[in-house]
Amino acid sequence: MKKVNWIVVIAGAVVGIAAVVLTLLGNPANMGFCIACFLRDIAGGVGMHSAAKVQYIRPEIIGLVLGAFIMALAKGEFRAKAGSSPATRFVLGAFVMIGALAFLGCPLRMVIRLGGGDLNALVGMAGFVIGIFVGVQFLKRGFSLRRNYTLEKAEGGILPALMVGLLILFVAVPTLFKASEQGPGSMHAPVIAALAIALVAGALAQRSRLCMVGGIRDGIMFQDFKLLYGFVAIFLVVLIGNLALGKFKFGFELQPIAHSSHLWNALGMVLVGWGSVLLGGCPLRQLILAGEGNGDSAITVFGMIAGAAFAHNFGLAGNPDSLNEAGELVVGGISTAGKVAVLLGIVVLVAISLLNMPKKEKAAE
Repeated sequence: MKKVNWIVVIAGAVVGIAAVVLTLLGNPANMGFCIACFLRDIAGGVGMHSAAKVQYIRPEIIGLVLGAFIMALAKGEFRAKAGSSPATRFVLGAFVMIGALAFLGCPLRMVIRLGGGDLNALVGMAGFVIGIFVGVQFLKRGFSLRRNYTLEKAEGGILPALMVGLLILFVAVPTLFKASEQGPGSMHAPVIAALAIALVAGALAQRSRLCMVGGIRDGIMFQDFKLLYGFVAIFLVVLIGNLALGKFKFGFELQPIAHSSHLWNALGMVLVGWGSVLLGGCPLRQLILAGEGNGDSAITVFGMIAGAAFAHNFGLAGNPDSLNEAGELVVGGISTAGKVAVLLGIVVLVAISLLNMPKKEKAAE
């Protein structure tokens, strides 16, 4: 148990260092590592949405998947398996992404934002924990997306192979892809540095099973909080890094790429927490599992990419706080369509949760 705890702490510390370093190398502030944001950028980079400010092929996503893939092969843990309610997982992945983009970040970025002094992340965390708590109640009562099945190894290698192909095309023919000229998509670390850092982070995340949803879920169900040690390490490292570099900004308003519309920060993360519990892991964990050969997680990743495209094509994603011409604060948030999408997502999660409960056996006649 102590060995596992230290692996989790080390993995978290490395991810925290990676977030600080990647920001210094060019990634957006408080967004050194964000799974939701980077999948959104990739969706834009391949032309799935037309939001010009968030389009870029993020090497970090490629590195995370390939780092997990290489480590799983090295440790004999690569297992090709799939078949556990794939269509449901695709839909859940899409709504988890819609919730994350309403908040403007995944659980990992939530912790990174908190380490930068963004108190909106505390509001998001409250919603996140509520969502996980609700999801756990269904788990306790038998919720299941059914079993998966062992497949040929080639099936489990599809997402890693796609990531290799995407990387080759991005490096060899970058003009194939869209790239933002301004906004968050235009801010990025050098490709080689981003890829190398993510490879290490992906390998360590695979060894440690790093997952914030899993940590809170296990804490509620079994009073086992060891997976959360990694996220405590991420927070502390990012906090120390921001303080040392003079980048710590405490408060709610005008935080980097964030909004202070508290209700929708919370509800967006309720959707993320609840959906991730039903899926068996947060967006980071889904990438790592896909790298290990889990086809169900690969389907979930595709669902998240589709959800990101849908969110930006239909104006569902959050807008950050800003200042108007008079220098007055304009609180960001999400559009009416975005609010409807978040509420619809919660309704869909209720339906999926109830429909996948154990069927009551008919009383004997």
